[in-house]
Amino acid sequence: MRLILNVIWLVLCGWWMAIAYVIAGVICAILIITIPFAIASFRIASYVIWPFGRSITRRRDAGVASVIGNIIWIILLGWWLAIGHLTSGIALCITIIGIPLGLANFKMIPISLVPLGVRIVPSDELYPGYGAGRSSDTYA
Repeated sequence: MRLILNVIWLVLCGWWMAIAYVIAGVICAILIITIPFAIASFRIASYVIWPFGRSITRRRDAGVASVIGNIIWIILLGWWLAIGHLTSGIALCITIIGIPLGLANFKMIPISLVPLGVRIVPSDELYPGYGAGRSSDTYA
């Protein structure tokens, strides 16, 4: 199911949202001082292009610098990317098949606003029972 959702996501909105994050990353990399933003933007672009089966979690070791960086990010780029997720989420929710994809877009708004101090992990790592029952699982 994750594969099907990821493929539909990629076709309908994943590729252009990922391009938006890559463009934001390139702009940040050119400005040199915002290279940490570029790294975060490229990391999120890889998540946005194939999101199902992965989750976001807060890093416990993130400090004041990430809070200050997130404030700067929101002012410079975050709100543009959040508007992109909001618009594509609303457009996807118009159709029945797009509702799960639209909801996924809405769930990405927080990371588009505050990308520093989070990590992207496989959902299996965050939720140990997630995906149980697959043929690759072994039972004793």
